[in-house]
Amino acid sequence: LMIRRPPRSTLFPYTTLFRSLTVKMIESNEEIRYILKFYYKKGKNATQAAKKICDVYGPSAVSVRVAQIWFKRFQSGNFDVKDARRSGRPITDKMDAIFEKVEQDRHISSYDVAEELGIDHKTVLAHLKKTGYTKKLDIWVPHELTERNLMNRVLICDSLLRRNETEPLLKKLITGDEKWITYDKNVRKRSWSKAGQASQTVAKPGLTRNKVMLCVWWDWKGIIHYELLPPGRTIDSELYCEQLMRLKQEIERKRPELINRRGVVFHHDNATPHTSLATRQKLREFGWEVLMHPPYSPDLAPSDFHLFRSLQNSLGSIRLTSREDCQNHLSRYFDQKPQNFYSNGIMSLPTRWQKVIEQNGTYIL
Repeated sequence: LMIRRPPRSTLFPYTTLFRSLTVKMIESNEEIRYILKFYYKKGKNATQAAKKICDVYGPSAVSVRVAQIWFKRFQSGNFDVKDARRSGRPITDKMDAIFEKVEQDRHISSYDVAEELGIDHKTVLAHLKKTGYTKKLDIWVPHELTERNLMNRVLICDSLLRRNETEPLLKKLITGDEKWITYDKNVRKRSWSKAGQASQTVAKPGLTRNKVMLCVWWDWKGIIHYELLPPGRTIDSELYCEQLMRLKQEIERKRPELINRRGVVFHHDNATPHTSLATRQKLREFGWEVLMHPPYSPDLAPSDFHLFRSLQNSLGSIRLTSREDCQNHLSRYFDQKPQNFYSNGIMSLPTRWQKVIEQNGTYIL
């Protein structure tokens, strides 16, 4: 049986009718989601998918935010684009509107979403839970970064990343920082008392809490030098220069290859004692190169994001009652860490630099 194709001129009304019917079908949210799933499996990103859909079906067909929400759902392995069925009232058709409200204001309550959209509060919760949304506490960040701070972070990270690709510097890097370690002298104990006799008293630890400052320098191989400052002493420019002299002696003893051949690339943050004129003169005297470090950036300081975080976890499970306890714990902690622990901290820097660039300078959480 042969079917002849009608002339192009006779197809025009049918083609127009077909397109019209297609547009009407596609206008439903569910159909839009099927197309989003198609583009996701084709390897497109959410922005590209939203643009392609809006180019064909109009600018209000789907927003980039909604497309991103559905792409996140697909990435989790959930490809179900249908509204779940339930008995009783039909499920709301405002699912995308719920997501847009949440994306516009992450702090909005589910009650406010329900009130603004005129739907049941339980429906809002059900949709959010189904898509993987949960309420989480905000994360504290060290500083509210200005546009200038963000730009500095991107520019410095880009410069360091490019340099490391052509001239690897991480095995020449020595980094250091300071951290307070607290300990308690008073410990509450059980004591014998006769019936009716009052218990012995002891001051709460919070009222007599003691702390000691740890100053530590390390590289990809391990700890090079550390000190515990005397009680009540803090870092100033004069003391820091004295510490650098002692650090230099330890580098000559433990890392002679850096002094003899490679040269030291020194990294510390922008604290005042680290950037004083006396400190800069001392480092020039040593011939050490100082690695660039953007202001307010502990997430780019290996001591902060790697060494001190692990050290703090170790302190959480024990009780230190004296300066000597602190000294003993630090000695054991540093000695028991394998070499790859220190290597991982230093060698993760390029990945972090890249991430800051990709995030337009925002903090790595």
